[in-house]
Amino acid sequence: MSENGRQVVEVPSVVTVRQLADLVKASPIEIIKHLMSNGVMANINQQLDYDTAAIVIQELGFEAKPEIVAAPAEEKEEKTQSPEWRRMIAAEAAENLVTRPPVVTILGHVDHGKTSLLDVIRKSNVAAGEAGGITQHVAAYQVEHNGRKITFLDTPGHEAFTAMRMRGAQATDIAILVVAADDGVMPQTREAYAHAKAARVPVIVALNKIDKPNANQDRVKQQLAEIGLAPDEWGGKTIVVPVSARQKKGIDDLLEAILLVTDDTTIKANPNGVAAGTVIEAELDKAKGVIATILVQNGTLRAGDTLVAGTAMGKIRAMFDDHAKPIKEAAPSMPVQVLGLSDVPAPGDLFRVVGSDREARMIVAQRKLDLKAAEAKPAAAVSLDQVFARFKAGEQKELPLIVKADVQGSLEPIVSSLDKLSVTDGPRVNVLYAETGNITENDVMLATASNAILIGFSVGVDGAAQKLAETNGVSIRQYDIIYRVTEDIEKAVKGLLEPEYKPVVIGRAEVRAVFKIGKLGNIAGCLVREGELRRNAKMRVVRQNKVEFTGEIASLKHEKEDVREVQKGFECGVGLKEFDAFKAGDLLECFVVERVN
Repeated sequence: MSENGRQVVEVPSVVTVRQLADLVKASPIEIIKHLMSNGVMANINQQLDYDTAAIVIQELGFEAKPEIVAAPAEEKEEKTQSPEWRRMIAAEAAENLVTRPPVVTILGHVDHGKTSLLDVIRKSNVAAGEAGGITQHVAAYQVEHNGRKITFLDTPGHEAFTAMRMRGAQATDIAILVVAADDGVMPQTREAYAHAKAARVPVIVALNKIDKPNANQDRVKQQLAEIGLAPDEWGGKTIVVPVSARQKKGIDDLLEAILLVTDDTTIKANPNGVAAGTVIEAELDKAKGVIATILVQNGTLRAGDTLVAGTAMGKIRAMFDDHAKPIKEAAPSMPVQVLGLSDVPAPGDLFRVVGSDREARMIVAQRKLDLKAAEAKPAAAVSLDQVFARFKAGEQKELPLIVKADVQGSLEPIVSSLDKLSVTDGPRVNVLYAETGNITENDVMLATASNAILIGFSVGVDGAAQKLAETNGVSIRQYDIIYRVTEDIEKAVKGLLEPEYKPVVIGRAEVRAVFKIGKLGNIAGCLVREGELRRNAKMRVVRQNKVEFTGEIASLKHEKEDVREVQKGFECGVGLKEFDAFKAGDLLECFVVERVN
């Protein structure tokens, strides 16, 4: 109870009408009536900000208090260092580890000023005599603020950010999400945040274009709170820094915020350990050969070292810093350009220094063999029915999901229902990203990098996305009934979901003639048009695009001989169990039932 005798109700920064009704034990209809009296039109799944919810609570005789949410212990642990680099430095003694400069990536909507902000940050940290020379593109560079270094990655966007994660790299320690104060949170903003959240890196919001006449910072902060980025000044955990790249305002505040987050995050390396890190970009220059921009993340890289990067190798002939000055060595978190590699590595390839050319050749030869084997055998998807078993085996702590729906009215109740499905003795449901529209390549990339399962509700899958999903082993599940979505996910986290099966067509044949064979009835004389017909498979009879019958094969003959299978281009006789009403021109589809993800 508060001092005035009212009961105190803890309210999250964002709450739905239904959740608010549960908090004060009132009817959702009553909540909606109070909202209408205050000029707010809302439905039962409408999200409300804290201030609006507080007004309604006060009118109902309660007192509102911001909810303080403690981060789960496992998230605090994972925030300190990404799994890849935790493994890399696991062998290092704790006393040998030192704090390294943070590596920062800037993400956001295409027109919200990412490039302008990067340019201002870089130029403001260059001496006046050199400023005129900053015209060439560099993929990564370091700046200094209050005597401390910060490394910035200039990636094209969150697609490149996630493409690197797909290759096993985690180059970023902190993500800056740029949002225009005059435009607000856009679909691409939400998408970029989903990629940063999936990478489990801290997010700082740079509220750009505050100089615009139509800038509305409070409106944008409200939008940020709605997607889970509640500003710290509102009781949330996200640092929001107002900046203007055009007027060069707030840049020092942004750099200070980066250092504050760095001090709260364990970012360490052993400068005396084996040099290793990530390839940021690479190209083949006609005069200089392969030029690779790499980021050192452990150890100290030196000119003359032999390194392996993906399936490329070589001895470093020359090394340059981000101002194109020759250098002899590079410490952790330092981006450098190196010359001397035999081939062009891919962005996101991990590199490390090895002891000799012979060792490098052996590693590269083995990686090429592994790559060829992986290409021949598509990746196996983690299916929904396997989730609980992986949780029990300690391989998986949560169920990451990406949800795409046809309309916002379907998306909100699906996400709201999924958020409530976590059980105490099972994996935690984590909706990484939820948006309207068809499933795209970008969704599959995010799912690949995050080991997530894609849920589609009344939406299609782009052809390119389907192909990428099959290649990378991403499970896509499509639904058209909402309760089926939540039912399947609930069964998955409780370990009750049965495997899903679907028919896979392995061959098609055209009925050329129909023969009556005594007691056997009618037999279809066919020509196999594609694939093959198998004796132990099942058959569909399709007539004028309509399925007339589905059942088992009774007999399969080629030139009066019983056979197990008939290949494309050959003629055969087909008999079916419980069906003999064949007609010339019918299409027979031979299929097997396979388990799917």
